[in-house]
Amino acid sequence: MGGIYIHPEKISDFEKVKNLCPFGAIEVSPDGTIQINSGCRVCKVCVKNGEPGAFEYREDVISATDKSEWQGITVLGEFLPSGEYHPVIFELLGKARELADKVGFRVSLVLIGNEIPAVPDRLWSQGADQVFVYDAPLLKFFDARLYADVVEDFALKQKPSVILVGGTPAGRSLAPRIAARLHTGLTADCTELDIQPNSDLDQIRPAFGGNIMAHIRTPYHRPQLATVRYKIFSPVQPDDSRNGEWTYCDLPEGLFASMKHIASNEKQKVQNIEDSDILIVAGRGFKKKEDLILARQLADELGGELACTRPLIEAGWLEPRRQVGLSGRTVKPRLLIACGVSGSVQFAAGMKSSEMILSINNDPHAAINQIANYSFIGDLYQIIPALLNFVKNGREK
Repeated sequence: MGGIYIHPEKISDFEKVKNLCPFGAIEVSPDGTIQINSGCRVCKVCVKNGEPGAFEYREDVISATDKSEWQGITVLGEFLPSGEYHPVIFELLGKARELADKVGFRVSLVLIGNEIPAVPDRLWSQGADQVFVYDAPLLKFFDARLYADVVEDFALKQKPSVILVGGTPAGRSLAPRIAARLHTGLTADCTELDIQPNSDLDQIRPAFGGNIMAHIRTPYHRPQLATVRYKIFSPVQPDDSRNGEWTYCDLPEGLFASMKHIASNEKQKVQNIEDSDILIVAGRGFKKKEDLILARQLADELGGELACTRPLIEAGWLEPRRQVGLSGRTVKPRLLIACGVSGSVQFAAGMKSSEMILSINNDPHAAINQIANYSFIGDLYQIIPALLNFVKNGREK
């Protein structure tokens, strides 16, 4: 990028100059000086049509980081409320291991919390070479500012080339703070990652409503920071022959809590659709909210969960946590039955990794049929009851 610079001594008519910009970004201040406001789009019309030398476009000088100083791929760990390791850790370790092997990097894992369970063998077997542990009572409860202090301290000391963060509520809160602290870029909700021989990370994510896949790189800054949704990648097969290092780290100096913990209330546990092996997804093929009882009965009979597409959420038929797709949840069940779902690009991006996809749709040309393993072409109001009878009869036999 660059900017427009003004040489007022070469301007003879300030009022005439104001009309040069199609965005109204050139203005005369009360003291009579001419200036460019925030409306400037750097279209360079003023440079081309203004008086010779009055306006100048200058490219910004970018000082590139010495990439050789930044080595390795780091995964930022996270814990469930129960204190167990979040499954997204193992998905990210698997992808980090794949990327690291391409360029000869080591894979590190950063764990932040209190009374962190030590399971080094499991972490090493699934891709980690080194685990850095920040363990203190101060870090027992998630505090984005505190955790950002810790990650900043780690990054400046260890200098990883890449930091991967789970696209969970905590990760999405923490990652932008880390990027701001380290003056680097952040690509959110990546669906694919690759790495170049020079260690530049290819960060791939849907853009413009899923209509294109954006390929993003951070060529001038380190570390490279990306968040990845849960259930996008798969953990690697454990290799019990692997081992590594387990390092306890000192907290950064001057670390203090910005919030005081007063009390904890245990939240009623709900089944997340990401964790279900069987999903029944309802779409716009259902004519009214009351008809969802068919999909719910099928989910109950199969021991699965009910999910839906975005239009049903917008209509208020189901809770937002049940939405599948780019603007909802990414799922990877063993079986997904799409009932009356058209199969938009945005929806498909959130479920295409399912092991088995079965669609029920009265349109043989619906996009969902292109990604389904099996398709029932017909009226869902007839097919779902038939499926229910089939499941019940099969169980009775």
